[in-house]
Amino acid sequence: MLLNSKFEIRNFKLYQNPNVLNLKFKIWNLFRVSIFVLVILFSAFTFVKAQECPASDYDCQISQIQREINALSPAQEKNKADLASLNKQIADLNAKISNLGKQLVNLAKQIDKREEDLAYTKEIFEGKAKNHYTFMRLYDPITPFIFSDSASQAFQEISFRQKAADEDRKTMEQYGTDLSKLKTDKQSLEKNKANLSSLQAQVAEKQKFLAGEVAKVESYLSSLSAKQNELAAAKAGGFSTSIGDVPASAEPCSGKPGSSNFCDPPFRPAFAAFSYGAPHRKGMSQYGAYGRAKSGQSAEDILHAYYGGIEINKSYGTGANIHIKGCSLSGNLSFSQCASKGGRWIDETVNIETYTKRIYEIPESWGGSGGMAALRAQAVAARSYALARGGEICPSEDCQVYKSTNKGGNWETAVNDTSGWVLVTGGKPFSSWYASTAGGYTFSYSSGGYTTPNLWDTSNGQGGWPNNAYEIAGGSPWFYKGWYKDRSGKSCNRNNPWLKSEEMADILNARYVLDGNGDIGRIWPVDCLGNGHNPYSLAELQGIGGYSSVSGVSVVYGNDGSTQSLTFSTNKGSITINGTKFKEAFNLRAPGYIGLKSSLFNIEKL
Repeated sequence: MLLNSKFEIRNFKLYQNPNVLNLKFKIWNLFRVSIFVLVILFSAFTFVKAQECPASDYDCQISQIQREINALSPAQEKNKADLASLNKQIADLNAKISNLGKQLVNLAKQIDKREEDLAYTKEIFEGKAKNHYTFMRLYDPITPFIFSDSASQAFQEISFRQKAADEDRKTMEQYGTDLSKLKTDKQSLEKNKANLSSLQAQVAEKQKFLAGEVAKVESYLSSLSAKQNELAAAKAGGFSTSIGDVPASAEPCSGKPGSSNFCDPPFRPAFAAFSYGAPHRKGMSQYGAYGRAKSGQSAEDILHAYYGGIEINKSYGTGANIHIKGCSLSGNLSFSQCASKGGRWIDETVNIETYTKRIYEIPESWGGSGGMAALRAQAVAARSYALARGGEICPSEDCQVYKSTNKGGNWETAVNDTSGWVLVTGGKPFSSWYASTAGGYTFSYSSGGYTTPNLWDTSNGQGGWPNNAYEIAGGSPWFYKGWYKDRSGKSCNRNNPWLKSEEMADILNARYVLDGNGDIGRIWPVDCLGNGHNPYSLAELQGIGGYSSVSGVSVVYGNDGSTQSLTFSTNKGSITINGTKFKEAFNLRAPGYIGLKSSLFNIEKL
């Protein structure tokens, strides 16, 4: 039997994929185009951001943000599409790489088999070569003629032996060729594996970079949307948290039915949202302190009422200095911005007692109408708050309103009466929050390891709310108010807080969408505040939620100082909504600047 008749010597061509290089080229081009888009995108962003808006001009700020979104979104969508295309091509490449890898594994197996076959072939061949060599040494060419029956038979034997020798020689040559090809195949295999690893690394790096850039822009766009919500909330809820030097007056048409500042709307039924106090409702209520002072309570009584059993250290000392730095308008404005907006830049260091005498957070006139104890309590709270900040503070209402001249009068007397008095916890000044009005309930808060109490701020606890609230005794115009203007007086052409039946039904439809039944990005007022945001029309929302009219409402208050739930009588029957969820929908959808400032609120019906 011939040597190569038993062992098949396989010819195998290494798999080559001509599309790999083309795909790599396409990926690189797509990557370069995407980076170019990103450069253009952020160039547009830089251009859009050039405009500055006044801090109080919310319409300007929202318009600016919308322009930023309009400038960024198209490029971002193109970039996201490019990334999706890149991801698809990468997936295709990975599939092809996987297929190539499988074929390479198969090739490796066949190479191993070939090595095994060739090793065995070599062993057989070496045996035959040895036998052939021995045979040739002992072979006598006359022998075939001696032992053959005829000359023809002798020549046949000689021919057969010659043919076997030729076949063995060919096998040897094939063996050498296969060994050479095996070496070449191995080198190609190793090279392909190295190229694949390099290509995968390059693709992964480009994908990671582009995905990261897309994520950055996506995050920025999300932050813009969040900022829009913040600005919308500011338009619906922003106002001074403390009273200031002059008592606030009742705003026309913001009062409840029967009050002196009530305006009767020309339609029925009519609904209006009234907030109890605002905004953070933590710490001392200034109007509540005034009401308590008028009822005969001392400064210590007032401080303990709002801050609980905290220590009032009356000999803390008066040697500390306070560094006041910033703009009188806002703590967020730079020096140049402050000047351009007509503010006053302050950068000075004064003694803590001098600092407290220059605080303009409460009407000095209260001292002449039974409110000296409230002024003393305010002096202690203001002093403690400044010291708790480590001696660094801004001069605006973001911190405490400070001016470079003493306020004088009853206020200076109150500061002198409480000189060195500081609220302390653990031996350190306590961050004593305060605000104008809490709506008859102040929330607990913690600072420096101490927690203030929750408090129904009335003469007889929860049972005395709201009629016996100290803020009513103090004359707060914000105790129970229907808000329909922003701080600067803008109202989007609304002259009262009252809504028609279909407008209140629209709030319920907005809540339905916010619960996941539509595009929440279109829940904006349909008037001036909704410009540029494509808000749902009343008819569109009605088509989604199905509420077309409201005929009645009842409110349930919780023991925690918040509105627990509201039940509306509608064209679809009765519906009960959680107070927090209603407040969210109301502030996003109510017309103009009509809004709820507090989590404790009521809905009036005419």
